[in-house]
Amino acid sequence: MASGSLSPRQKMINLMYLVFIAMLALNMSKEVLSAFGLLNEKLETSNRKATDNNQAAFASLEQKANDQPEKYQTLFNDYKKIQSASGEFYGYIENLKSEMLSEIDEEDRDDYEVMDKSDYLDQTFFQGDQYSPEGKKFVNFINEYRNQTITTIQSIPDSLLSASQKASLTTTIEGRFDTGGEDGKTENRDGRPVDWLNYHYEGFPLVASLTKMTQLQSDIKTTEEDILSAMVQGQMASDVSYTNYTTLLEQPKSAYYSGEKFDGAIVLGRKDATTRPAEVELTLDGRELEEEKDFVIEDGRVKLLVSAGRPGDHTLEGKLIFKEEGEAIEVPVSQTFATISKPNGAVISADKMNVVYRGVSNPLTISIPGIPDNKVSASAPGLKRVSGSKFSMFPGTGRSVKISASGTLPDGQRVGSTTEFRIKDIPRPSGTVRGEFGEVKMPRANLEISTVGAMLEDFDFDLNLAISGFKFKVPGQPTVEVRGNKLDDRAKQALKRANRGDAVQIFDIEAYITNNRSYKLKKVSPVVVELTQ
Repeated sequence: MASGSLSPRQKMINLMYLVFIAMLALNMSKEVLSAFGLLNEKLETSNRKATDNNQAAFASLEQKANDQPEKYQTLFNDYKKIQSASGEFYGYIENLKSEMLSEIDEEDRDDYEVMDKSDYLDQTFFQGDQYSPEGKKFVNFINEYRNQTITTIQSIPDSLLSASQKASLTTTIEGRFDTGGEDGKTENRDGRPVDWLNYHYEGFPLVASLTKMTQLQSDIKTTEEDILSAMVQGQMASDVSYTNYTTLLEQPKSAYYSGEKFDGAIVLGRKDATTRPAEVELTLDGRELEEEKDFVIEDGRVKLLVSAGRPGDHTLEGKLIFKEEGEAIEVPVSQTFATISKPNGAVISADKMNVVYRGVSNPLTISIPGIPDNKVSASAPGLKRVSGSKFSMFPGTGRSVKISASGTLPDGQRVGSTTEFRIKDIPRPSGTVRGEFGEVKMPRANLEISTVGAMLEDFDFDLNLAISGFKFKVPGQPTVEVRGNKLDDRAKQALKRANRGDAVQIFDIEAYITNNRSYKLKKVSPVVVELTQ
């Protein structure tokens, strides 16, 4: 009884119980009665301490149920059933002990030598050869308490209390609160069956029965402690079980390059649907995130629902707040991730066509795969960033320009390259009349009101060209210089002298780019108009 994995307190109680049994075999001398009294005092002291310990453990479990109801509320409810049954049984025995001492004067209750009579329990528990109603009530209390605690233990999920733990607790409780089985019998020292209550309580001195009652109370407190300890240990074992873990890949950066050493690590992360933070305070790039809109809590995880955002590095900061023993425990969050531009097609380039044109804004896209746009820089004369990976270039003098681009890898290393582009002038514009160029046929009346213009044939840039003047020549008439883009009065007078079929020339057309008048366009091709009437 005093071996195995029992607590020191339980070993002491069992040892005292052995002493108690041994004393029963002796003649009840005055010294023996005093020994029973002293044993009862020690048990009373032990019970008070056990009560305080159990109350503290109950308060701790109640707090855990408040902090993490998904995990501990069921255990707390089960333990409350045990505590309620224990309190009722313990109180019943306490009242019975008070009645046992009621006929002894208050000042004599420390004199255990006067407690040598067995009259009280003999009269209370027995009526002739039968149990009295109070005797039956006493036995029923023990049986009901034993059965209720065992039923509660068996109802606990196997994930929190294994079958072997349940069997061990059940065996222990059946032994502590045994009342002789179904027939209520036990064997005496001669091996003959006798009623359990008679064997343990009939004919014993009052102090011996009082001590046995206190021992029974001690068994109740020990049972409470054993069940609560098994419950909490079962939950803790479930929490740390490897079935509740998953593997996570921990890496110092979000992207690697071909040939680079991968220095990530596989770590264990605990997953538990009942582990839910009481509060979540998170920001993404300084913006506060809202539950349901930006994140949800499911299966013990804070699942983000935010957009990956613009290309570049993003910072997720804040804290998860959990409740533990009624106090707020903050778990800091500090993570980063990178967003890169999504490719929207293949990149196909003509190796010999690296060309930019002088006099216009040449759009360029400059990026380095795997590096966010905000970590890429480019430089060249006349080059400037528009936004993200978009740049524009106004080439200066010379026949070529070199564009250098570089970027910073996640590990801080810089990479880059330089590409040379040829610089070409804007091609020669063609003069137009009524939007037509080259040789044109039209009536005299139409030419008189038409607009003279210039256009760039098959040029990739849509330039807005304007005309400041031109020369107008009718066969047989002097050349007329016109300012603007329409025939003036002098040109119209010369046109009136032209005949049907004459070829009228419009040449030396002065054109310019409306948003860059400083650029000198090449000479504009003339237009020849054949008059149809």
